[in-house]
Amino acid sequence: MRPRKLLPPAALTLSSVLALTGCFAASTAGSGKASDGGRIRVAMMNPPRSGLSPLSDDAFKLSRWSTAETLVTLDEDGDAEPALATRWKRTDDRTWTFTLREGVTFHDGTPLTARAVERSLTEAATASPKPRILDGVDFKAEAGAGGDTVVVTTGEPDPLVPQRLSSPQLSILAAKAYRGRTVDPVGAGTGAFVLKGADGTSSATLDRNEKYWGGRARAAGIDVTFVPDGAARAAALRSGDADIVEAIPVSQASLLEKDQITEVPMPRTNTLYLNTAKGVFKDAGQRAAAREAIDADALVDDIYEGRADTAEGLLGPALPWAAERAGRTRAAEPAKPSGETITIGTFTDRAELPEVAATLQQQLKKAGFKVKLEVREYAAVEADALAGKFDAFILSRATVIDSGDPAAYLRSDFAGDGSFNISQLADPDVDNAVRTAEETTSGDARRAAVLDAETAVLNTDAAVPMLHERVIQGDATNVVGSAKDPRERELITLDTYVK
Repeated sequence: MRPRKLLPPAALTLSSVLALTGCFAASTAGSGKASDGGRIRVAMMNPPRSGLSPLSDDAFKLSRWSTAETLVTLDEDGDAEPALATRWKRTDDRTWTFTLREGVTFHDGTPLTARAVERSLTEAATASPKPRILDGVDFKAEAGAGGDTVVVTTGEPDPLVPQRLSSPQLSILAAKAYRGRTVDPVGAGTGAFVLKGADGTSSATLDRNEKYWGGRARAAGIDVTFVPDGAARAAALRSGDADIVEAIPVSQASLLEKDQITEVPMPRTNTLYLNTAKGVFKDAGQRAAAREAIDADALVDDIYEGRADTAEGLLGPALPWAAERAGRTRAAEPAKPSGETITIGTFTDRAELPEVAATLQQQLKKAGFKVKLEVREYAAVEADALAGKFDAFILSRATVIDSGDPAAYLRSDFAGDGSFNISQLADPDVDNAVRTAEETTSGDARRAAVLDAETAVLNTDAAVPMLHERVIQGDATNVVGSAKDPRERELITLDTYVK
């Protein structure tokens, strides 16, 4: 398959260019030096969907702008580190005590207290729907007796409580943010930048927090514009109308200077799920034959234009420790393709997937399979995929959910009772390995257990990981210190500025 043609600058509609120029025209961002605290202009891909409520996916915007903060953060390996809490201890199987940082104030001037933390966490735990990180979790937070601690209790033993509390959806906000059923983060965070206002789905403005507990930010503020059109976002970087641009499309990357883009490995894997319950791929030898027929390097080179990583396993380079995997240790030997027609499903919502499906069709036909494709919008195909109506399904899947831990993904996608078990897998070895990973305390031991669970899945060939996606971030050449975060929790930090 030939690579897709790149979209030339002239292909941008006049309305997109004019609209984008207008969005940034009033900003003085980019004109300041590090010494005079210039503002940073950011073009983001997705506009707010829930009024910037931290109880929704909008929470990740608040985190990337360094305006709302959590009790803990995560390091590169996914281990918890201090933030608004300086330390914590597990007092019994279901109880954790977090000690709060002293001297922190909210943007409205009120102090960070145990009661304030209790309020924010209770609002999240009792929300309907709950934030994803608390889905299915019996969770309660109460202010401790001394006033500087918060006690978190769970219904079942949960070794991941600190990691859960790193989720931006559990940000701690001032009392003023909570009014009835809505949560308004304007002027209510504790971070390095104060959210001054948001204009619906078009823009947001933040100023430096001069009283931030962590020190003084280099930039005077952030001016955000939401630009869903990828070509328009790339054009803003080329023209100098934006300093930092989220998610440059693969088709636009080559139109930018090499020193303007950074490719960040994402915890997202493009995988071929094989139906182990019925049809051709009920046979392990047929699954192995499909795995052997796939040339993932061709997918990376021809469809992703080299801007992805060929998969060695389910977990990719966004998790550096995943490189220690054992890989398949006892998978079945490939059998001769049966000659029966197999149906592969996928969806149109991610532009590359229909092309991946077409290429896989040719690769599998070459190996001796007969292949039919069904490509629809995701909303129209998900139910059939989960019901096992396809022989195979191509999915781009996040492997690290909000806690920063892959065990939840392994359970949902591959455990016999998993809620997203497209492969219809029911394997005792996989179930036991996933359970062990979930029950293991965080750290090196848990990571080793996760890799054991990954190996158990790979041994079944229920899923053939093909490639790990990257996100392409655009920075003007005079931007210093923007974060390149695979989890997309950080973007503008204390040390980010335009020189």
